[in-house]
Amino acid sequence: MLERVAEDVWLAEGDPVDFYGFPYPTRCVVVRLADGALWVWSPIQLSAPLREAVDRLGRPGHLVSPNKLHHLYLADWQAAYPGSLLWGPGSTAGKRPELRFQAPLEDRPPAAWGGAFDQVWFNGSRFMDEVVFFHRASRTAILADLSENFSDAFLRANWRAWARWLARTWGIVEGRGYAPLEWRLTFFDRRATRRARDRVLAWDPERVIMAHGEWQRKDGRRYLETAFAWIR
Repeated sequence: MLERVAEDVWLAEGDPVDFYGFPYPTRCVVVRLADGALWVWSPIQLSAPLREAVDRLGRPGHLVSPNKLHHLYLADWQAAYPGSLLWGPGSTAGKRPELRFQAPLEDRPPAAWGGAFDQVWFNGSRFMDEVVFFHRASRTAILADLSENFSDAFLRANWRAWARWLARTWGIVEGRGYAPLEWRLTFFDRRATRRARDRVLAWDPERVIMAHGEWQRKDGRRYLETAFAWIR
């Protein structure tokens, strides 16, 4: 259930979810912090096998939503792990007012994470914002929807022909890895978006993990230079 990515970093693949009629694969990242607590990014459905695998690593202390679309299973995880803290940008907290979040995530990581991460807040769009993370020790950049990188095999197995054409046209496929077109078109504050992009590229990541599509095990900066080519 958990694939080791680097020292103290794992990922788990979840079942697809329906997003306006399009099947989207899901993925979460688990990082063990210096104090032993687990940092869980974009929690997927908590099956019994996944919970067993997570419990072997430690106890989740931080449940992280990177944007307002990645919130579906936060409550289930917090119910399973009472005392875990919920984190996300203000847009996620606003969408789930019944949940109690910590201070909104912006450009600075919380002290509670022990200096394990850098982060950048992409907020140049009024439609949706996203916080991008960088695990310093493993040089891993972690994105949700700012890069979607679907393989041809996945699309052929799950999307209809017209939808596959749309994915290629939008550039949310391997070889480009863009954010969806409808989101890109809402980034009116390009100056802020370029600053955020430049900060992420300056991390010079070795690998890139995204929520949807084929994650990158090497040449992370080169991958992101292509994925962010639409930011001008």
